[in-house]
Amino acid sequence: MSISVILPEKTASILVGGRQTVCAACRTAESAHRRFIRTARGFSLVELVIVVVILGIIAAIAARRIGTSAAQAGESSLTTSLSRLRKAIDLYSAEHGGAFPGSTADGLGNSANSSAAFVSHLTLYSKLTGEASATRDPEHIFGPYLRAIPPVPVGPNKGDNEVAIDTSNARPLVTGGTEGWVYNPLTGEIIANTDAANLANTRAYDEY
Repeated sequence: MSISVILPEKTASILVGGRQTVCAACRTAESAHRRFIRTARGFSLVELVIVVVILGIIAAIAARRIGTSAAQAGESSLTTSLSRLRKAIDLYSAEHGGAFPGSTADGLGNSANSSAAFVSHLTLYSKLTGEASATRDPEHIFGPYLRAIPPVPVGPNKGDNEVAIDTSNARPLVTGGTEGWVYNPLTGEIIANTDAANLANTRAYDEY
């Protein structure tokens, strides 16, 4: 009895007594070869679509969380900035006989009840009578109370640190302008210049 091995391109077999028989090892090799071919072909179109959809859902959730975190950070920054401004205003008033910053001329060409005088009184040295100076001397002994006016961190005017003046309302009102803050130098009240609602929708930013 003669035994010969036939090795075609895809399937190997053993010829025994004139009969062709596929051996177990050949079957295993062919099965492994087919699995390799399926793996090499990669993902199907349906699988790729599913992956893309899942990635889109994850991205949407992440974007929502990032937006919420940014809004929360802005609201926290607003509370901090208003606290700094109000403390500086109160300290200036306590050291200047009850006069609020900006309620008098600053001696630098900026008139009383002006935003420029307000900024000078808080960021420069000053006399008891309110005249301001960039340098400290025996007369200009008060301040500075702030290095700079902080920018408003929320609302449509986010990033702006200019100050609008409102002497008509004890607590100033939103102006609709581009300034970050609204201030009344006669009462010392300052607010964010936006009536947009906070993240929890419980109150407007100008009510902080």
